[in-house]
Amino acid sequence: MDVLQILFLIFLAYLLGSIPSGLIIVMLFSGKDIRRVESGRTGGTNAMRAAGYYAGVLTGILDLLKAAVAVWLAQALFPVNPWIHVFAALAAILGHNYSIFLLERGVEGRARFRGGAGGAPTVGAAFAMWPWSLLFVLPLTSLVFYFVGYASLTTISAPLIITLVFAYRAWIGASPWAYAAYGVLAEIILLWALRPNIRRLLNGTERLVGYRARKKKPESPADYSSSSSSSSK
Repeated sequence: MDVLQILFLIFLAYLLGSIPSGLIIVMLFSGKDIRRVESGRTGGTNAMRAAGYYAGVLTGILDLLKAAVAVWLAQALFPVNPWIHVFAALAAILGHNYSIFLLERGVEGRARFRGGAGGAPTVGAAFAMWPWSLLFVLPLTSLVFYFVGYASLTTISAPLIITLVFAYRAWIGASPWAYAAYGVLAEIILLWALRPNIRRLLNGTERLVGYRARKKKPESPADYSSSSSSSSK
């Protein structure tokens, strides 16, 4: 096994993950710089806030595909070593979260890499490992998003579901245990990226979305006056 080939593959996977899909899509759809909108992340959720539903969905699909391509390349070049597939997947996630194309000067002149939180690339890599994984991941994360109501928890739930799916497949001998380990390692990367969101979850200031957000939405003055007048009749 050529170590240089493996290192080149990992670097290529990182470069694929670094492609800032959200920055490009939002710029094309709205002319905005997604890094200056809300969380400043380049993933699908923030792209939706910056440029609407279709921009968010397209960003999510492209982010999913770039990690899938990284894994497909690893599988083509090293078909019998699943750990290399895992390393390529993790490199793509790290590229998405810390893009070499989004290097900028932060506070006190320190260099920092911008990017997303890693949710879509995590799912995309799992898709490349086993395409039917989407039938578990997408419906379950959608339920979390809608009923639990936090985009950050939705992102965190994705690698957990992936771990359970691939652990079961490994237990029945349908896929390698390395793919289950991938879910655990991806979860660690996502938890690190979502540290600010976790702090907001703990202090109760994280933004609510979905069903719970609609339930908590306060009545407008018009609604209140209309309900008051109807109750006085």
